[in-house]
Amino acid sequence: MQLCHLCHLGSGHTTRRRLELAPADGLLAIQLGDIHGDDTIRAETLHRYQFEAHPPARYLAHGGEVLFKSRGDPSTAAVVSTSLGEPAVVILPLLILRPHPHLVRADYLAWAINQPDAQHRLNREAQGTSLRMVPKTVLERLDIPLPDLDTQGRITTIHALAQREGRLLHSLAHRRQQRTGLVLRERARLAQHRHHPNG
Repeated sequence: MQLCHLCHLGSGHTTRRRLELAPADGLLAIQLGDIHGDDTIRAETLHRYQFEAHPPARYLAHGGEVLFKSRGDPSTAAVVSTSLGEPAVVILPLLILRPHPHLVRADYLAWAINQPDAQHRLNREAQGTSLRMVPKTVLERLDIPLPDLDTQGRITTIHALAQREGRLLHSLAHRRQQRTGLVLRERARLAQHRHHPNG
């Protein structure tokens, strides 16, 4: 089913000038650099900025939305945590996808967009060379496989477990590499001492 039938798709807020940090009284904002792969977007990783006026509601994420990176490479999607705590202003070129809950889960929609076949189709229709961009109309036409909601939930649960396993294996490999390096450096030091006992 085409993505446009599964969610309401809107653009992020356009800022007239560079946003200034305002840790005390600013509004939470989500920018392009806040999207890291398909990691869930959480309040603790976001910053507060000063806005001239409070942006309209259509630019606010309350939690449960899917944000899509329409500019840059890769064009990944990530879910806004439902425990956001307060609305966050979504900044263009991020696109805001508000899933129809009776049809699709937010985490499943993000997962489907990030799959290799979907990414291939988006890459094929992306525009620009030095500044790659996926037009909103291209994303709207993206075909999303749509199993029932229970199956969607099982898919995203398995995906989350696989990601966690991958992170643990990466951490384990890094620690093994560090330990091996330590052992080899110690052997090199001992070998040098034996070769130059008075050195």
